[in-house]
Amino acid sequence: MTKKAPIKIIKRNQRSRAEESGETKNANKKSAQEAAREMVSTVSNWVNEFQQKRRAETTKAIKTLFPEPPQPSEA
Repeated sequence: MTKKAPIKIIKRNQRSRAEESGETKNANKKSAQEAAREMVSTVSNWVNEFQQKRRAETTKAIKTLFPEPPQPSEA
């Protein structure tokens, strides 16, 4: 059997206080947005570092597999 949650009665007085404190929630949302931006920035940096490392390794592998042909010497 499921148990029903009790109904909470909010008086007008309490509601106006809750609305006033809602302004502080907007400040928390901004900090949440900043935190999200920071996380996105961190992950973007990781991706960029990974891509650079991969490019460097690929370049090195290509140079190893296909060495430049020797230049004819001018005598």
